[in-house]
Amino acid sequence: MTRTEEFQELRPLLFSIAYRILGSVSEAEDAVQDTWLRYEASPTEPRSVRAFLSTAVTRVSIDVLRSARVRREAYVGPWFPEPLLADPYEDPARSAELADSVSTAALLLLERLSPLERAVFVLREVFAFGFPEVAAAVGRSEAACRQLAVRARRHMEAGRPRFEADRREREELASRFFEALREGDVIGLQDLLAADASVVGDGGGKAPQLARAVRGAQNVARLFASVFPRMARVDVTFEQHEVNGQPGAIFRDRDGKVLQALTLDVLDGRIQAIRVVINPDKLGHMGPVGDAWAVARDVKQAARPT
Repeated sequence: MTRTEEFQELRPLLFSIAYRILGSVSEAEDAVQDTWLRYEASPTEPRSVRAFLSTAVTRVSIDVLRSARVRREAYVGPWFPEPLLADPYEDPARSAELADSVSTAALLLLERLSPLERAVFVLREVFAFGFPEVAAAVGRSEAACRQLAVRARRHMEAGRPRFEADRREREELASRFFEALREGDVIGLQDLLAADASVVGDGGGKAPQLARAVRGAQNVARLFASVFPRMARVDVTFEQHEVNGQPGAIFRDRDGKVLQALTLDVLDGRIQAIRVVINPDKLGHMGPVGDAWAVARDVKQAARPT
């Protein structure tokens, strides 16, 4: 097997590690590409290609995350990870951990960890790397990595959401939500929302977004029931799609360009949180991005009485 073939075989794993450390599709793809360049330039054949590449992508990701954290501190409004439509790495033995760790809520919890804690948690808890492998990847002793893992696990478990376990029930609830959205059914929407449900948008100052989070089932239902019919009048459509392993949807303008990605957090048979990524910089990997400002102007015009 050539180096190219070996790398391509492990690419899904490398991307999945990098995405969970970085919370960014574009940065994860860059980290994987940088890893390939390092592997291609290596004069010797590593004893374990998997270990070499996992170490390289982890170290690249840690370095990128350290600089990214500074930018995120100055981010305009709430920061959400870039939407991931499909995780390329599959492992039936770790399917639950993989699905949970890629959710928007889990990635936001990972933001609370230091770069080293985050990398150790991802390698150990998500991908089940042994501590010798983890230690080699992050350049710390096994004892230090065990301490990092304990701290990271404690932080994650303290804030970890407990999503609805039954995927079919989640999808059914999401279908009912989106059907009520199409119909502008306030009562139908409200019935599906938890009493303290919230909707939060990430526009990064580059797209129209809510001035603040909207909270309460009634307020959230009224917001969606009033806004979407106006969006439909200017030919905005949406398609249900799993986003970050959770029920969601992709919204598009009349030309089919991406406007936003929406995810639903479901717990105890109700929608607990709705998160919307509108920042165009975070949508480009899903295809051509539409002009959200222009659509917002059209929606405002459509709302005026004729």
